[in-house]
Amino acid sequence: MIEFVLGESDLVDVRFAVSPLSELTLSLRVLKDPAKYPLHLPWVRGIRAVDAEVLLALSTTRGWTPDFLSPRPLTPFTRIDDEFAALREIPARTMRRHYRALFGDVPDALRDRGRVLDALEHYWHAALAPRWERMRAVLEADIAHRGRDMAQHGLAAMLSGISDRITFSAPVVQVRIAGAQPRRVEARGQGLTLVPSVFARRTAVPVDPGAPPLLIYSARGAGTVWEKGRSRGPAALAGVLGQVRADLLAELAQPRSSTDIARLTGVTTSAVNQHLRALRDAGLLASQRHGRSVVYARTDLGDALVSHSAEQGSDATNPSFAR
Repeated sequence: MIEFVLGESDLVDVRFAVSPLSELTLSLRVLKDPAKYPLHLPWVRGIRAVDAEVLLALSTTRGWTPDFLSPRPLTPFTRIDDEFAALREIPARTMRRHYRALFGDVPDALRDRGRVLDALEHYWHAALAPRWERMRAVLEADIAHRGRDMAQHGLAAMLSGISDRITFSAPVVQVRIAGAQPRRVEARGQGLTLVPSVFARRTAVPVDPGAPPLLIYSARGAGTVWEKGRSRGPAALAGVLGQVRADLLAELAQPRSSTDIARLTGVTTSAVNQHLRALRDAGLLASQRHGRSVVYARTDLGDALVSHSAEQGSDATNPSFAR
């Protein structure tokens, strides 16, 4: 059992952050064992011309990676260029210490520090950068959802909603991770940082027992990252709202940003924003600004309207339905 003990100041310093480098690091476990991550197989199949020897050597068979590859984000929206710059400032002796803590020694493929750093940057540009905007939209939508959940239901409910492996009984956050050495970490004013991930299957914490409290978890809607299709609104709903707005409402089964919705639906961003604002003004959507994006989600009324319209359409086309 991993325990994070939060003081009074830490309880008001529970923060969320998006880290491109953490996503890169977590994606290495997908490369290591793609069969465990069927949702990401379309992405894995498209990866070409990377230094696989180095990348595969950076994770264990459990998918654990050196801590220097998952730094605690200092701002809510870190930039990969800044994270790579910080990575290049890490002394070689620190990297070797983290390798030994994880692997017992320094693997041969990781002895050349320059090769490791070059392999990571090339991998980012080849495999992740072209898809980062879509990934970031999913991560920001998750944060918006968790923020609303915490505001409405409290910290304990929000944390348990992230994973059944997490429990909170003030002032202790407990995280169950099979195979991890039990430890108790006093936050001592460092707060708790929560980092959603497209690639995390469950939850992850730093290997170093002295590291500040950090919890990486699986983001809602991660399975939609590689989607190429689009949702269609029920015919009954389209008859009232119009097909475009019905489609947009159907698409928002998971929170999404307006730019992400525009990409999925093929409608221009400016037109999407006009429709989304109209749906929000009608009480069918709620919106929240998160960084550079505005994330939209269906309200309870919006959910009920889509669900009822879908049921009506199903009933109308089912001859065995007793009316």
